[in-house]
Amino acid sequence: MFDTYEQAIEWIHARLRLGIKPGLSRMEWILERLDHPERRVKTIHIGGTNGKGSTVTFLRSILQAAGYRVGTFTSPYFEQFNERISINGQPINDQELIELTNVIKPLADELDQTELGGPTEFEVITAMSLYYFAKMSPVDVVIYEVGLGGRFDSTNVIHPLLSIITSIGLDHTAILGDTYEKIAFEKAGIIKNGVSVITGVKQPEALEVIKKKALERKSPMYQLGDKFSTNSIESLERGEQFSFYSMFGQIQKLETSMIGSHQVDNAACAVMASQVLANYYSFMIEHEHIRHGLTQAYWPGRLEILSENPLVLIDGAHNEEGINALAREINARYADKKISILFAALKDKKLDKMIATLEEAADQLTFTTFDFPRAASAEDLMEVGRNDGNKNIAIDYHDFLSMKINELNKDEILIVTGSLYFLSEVKPFIMNVLKNK
Repeated sequence: MFDTYEQAIEWIHARLRLGIKPGLSRMEWILERLDHPERRVKTIHIGGTNGKGSTVTFLRSILQAAGYRVGTFTSPYFEQFNERISINGQPINDQELIELTNVIKPLADELDQTELGGPTEFEVITAMSLYYFAKMSPVDVVIYEVGLGGRFDSTNVIHPLLSIITSIGLDHTAILGDTYEKIAFEKAGIIKNGVSVITGVKQPEALEVIKKKALERKSPMYQLGDKFSTNSIESLERGEQFSFYSMFGQIQKLETSMIGSHQVDNAACAVMASQVLANYYSFMIEHEHIRHGLTQAYWPGRLEILSENPLVLIDGAHNEEGINALAREINARYADKKISILFAALKDKKLDKMIATLEEAADQLTFTTFDFPRAASAEDLMEVGRNDGNKNIAIDYHDFLSMKINELNKDEILIVTGSLYFLSEVKPFIMNVLKNK
């Protein structure tokens, strides 16, 4: 058994060697041995390619403003591992994590010896979260973010009050399929019999798949642009303003503290979810809770301004849709600035279109790498795009950032983007450079 936090984390991370193993049989085995904690918690399930984390945060913040105690299960973590299991935005403490690991490890050891094979890291953490919210620290409701896909994701053992599918994009195509329809089919796997589904998905072919699944499951479906909508969208200095309309009424001039027109879609899905919870599940959520919740919601690494002077921004745009959204915001907000971008990515991503979009958006594009098993090298990234004068390589991003931040002019903006794993590593370093500037 584990006595220290370091031992517990080391054991959890060691499960990474098992990679991704789609399927729910190992989760079901563990949950049976734990006396089915998933049956004791009220849950909301959020899947989608992009926008999951932001939508979790918007909805948690609304529920918290209404006085509820809200658990969240999210990935990946940004600053510390414990963030993955949180209550009202506060990560579990180290002692709780040790206790949870000591509950799950004997089961994982036993499962290792069966024909099902050992649980992956994500399965272990999912089981820990369900046990925690059911037995150790009960909450009013838990919002579960899907890890990968939906149908075979280890979070899909829950039977939620509500399912949300934020968006569909061409990410993880080797596992989920290489078309919008195939990916939508996997994401729609979280739709349960008779459980309402809310979606911000826009592609007609993906929507068709989700509608078909909702019909099969007799699940009421609330689609952005149909059953609910936004208009009067206006960019604020550090967020967005919009008005919201649905069958339950309208709310004028809502504001988010997260930048980007795509965040309006995420916020709208969260508002719609709160209205469904209020009207069908007796949650006491008023308009002022929605208004306050949206302004208070904060999710790191999403078009996050770290400094106004010099202007430094980070964004976890780690797939084609994310890069497109970033490019749109650069054009809309910073057309008068010289754009310098530092980019690092994982090598299993579809990099060609991502880099082509960044080349168009940036005056100066710099590639780098970071200490992560699946990270692409700076040289590999450099080879992907066109060969022109506005690109270079930073072998060590620490040296590059130290120099760049100190040289930034008033008419220039530095944007650090790419893998969220990279951003979680780089953000503390940038903050330190800014502090010592």
